[in-house]
Amino acid sequence: MNWELKTFEELSNTALYKILQLRCEVFVVEQNCPYLDEDDKDQECYHFMCWKDGLLAAYTRILPAGLAFEEASIGRVVTSAKARGEGLGRSLMLESIKALYQLYGEVPIKIGAQLYLRDFYLSLGFLQVSDSYLEDNIPHIKMLKTIATDNL
Repeated sequence: MNWELKTFEELSNTALYKILQLRCEVFVVEQNCPYLDEDDKDQECYHFMCWKDGLLAAYTRILPAGLAFEEASIGRVVTSAKARGEGLGRSLMLESIKALYQLYGEVPIKIGAQLYLRDFYLSLGFLQVSDSYLEDNIPHIKMLKTIATDNL
């Protein structure tokens, strides 16, 4: 596996295409969610990618404080269907948290998590900080990680 962290400007055309393709495959097609994924935030984010044998196996985007939430954030967390069942989601989040801390220091991290993943994020040191709400017709909750050393 090869982990890469890039700004929007550093992404090659091929990498950007693979990111958008993976996000569309999972968020639009697999989750049957016909909402626009591109939200004009990508240009201000870092893009964290896991490549495995030429496949974009997993991806997150790392958002600075003030872009999505008052706190820094990790979003668009996605693992390719071709790479699931190997614990890659946990590795992806742990590596993304480390990357965020390297970029911004050990700051609080707020996420908008799909409700069914609540226990997964709890296991990473996030706490639920909102009631359930619908985003793109999918139940979500806001979660916050304030202690940098948890589970890293």
